[in-house]
Amino acid sequence: MRTLFRPCIDLHQGQVKQIVGGTLSDSPAALQTNFVSAKPSTDYAELYRKHGLEGGHVIMLGPGNEIAATEALQTWPDKLQVGGGICETNAGKWIERGAAKVIVTSHLFPEGNFSLERLEALAAQVGRHRVVVDLSCRRRKEGGWVVAMDRWQRLTDMVVDEQTLRKLACFCSEFLVHAADVEGLCGGIDRELVESLGKWSPLPVTYAGGASSVDDLDLVNRLSRGRVDLTIGSALDIFGGSMVRFDDCVAWNRRAEPAAEHT
Repeated sequence: MRTLFRPCIDLHQGQVKQIVGGTLSDSPAALQTNFVSAKPSTDYAELYRKHGLEGGHVIMLGPGNEIAATEALQTWPDKLQVGGGICETNAGKWIERGAAKVIVTSHLFPEGNFSLERLEALAAQVGRHRVVVDLSCRRRKEGGWVVAMDRWQRLTDMVVDEQTLRKLACFCSEFLVHAADVEGLCGGIDRELVESLGKWSPLPVTYAGGASSVDDLDLVNRLSRGRVDLTIGSALDIFGGSMVRFDDCVAWNRRAEPAAEHT
């Protein structure tokens, strides 16, 4: 068991972008963007296909991204996951369009309150094995983390802890956790959160937020005992960053292949 690099394609207004997580809102003036790609989403999907980087997530940040997301999924069918506006009424459509799994967050929290019924309905629609629950979160002043929804601007009633993860594990096959407070800042990962996820989760987990070095793959591997995978975004050279080479991440995964199966 060893941490793997998981790639991403973040879409905003139809373009591949890297955004400072806590600034994503309905106010264009508040948005802080680290990178806007001149390349289409399909170029990134093809790059991931070329290097066998399965399980990457395509995230639609707001409206206007369905075409770009669909094109990415169809470039490498049944290998990438998709999130953003997913619910039980459209999840099947995204599976048909080529998604390996669908990622759900905000739909599970009507008025900010968790709905087990909605998660059960989604799992019944596409199968538990096709569902990833996004528990992207913010730190609480009193300690710990709480799930954030609506582009990470609104806090829910769900605390991220071992009890929560075990409860949700009956209805999904993976967790995705963006640490919204450090997302896009390249200032270091939330070590405590990574270590906690490694201890608590009965399912595979992918963590995103703050990675600034290829050495963070080894750090996450040690903190989580290989039970948490890592997504690197703004620091990566393919997204305009200067801190992490994509080729180094690919090389890490190749070295990890014999121990890549997570339990």
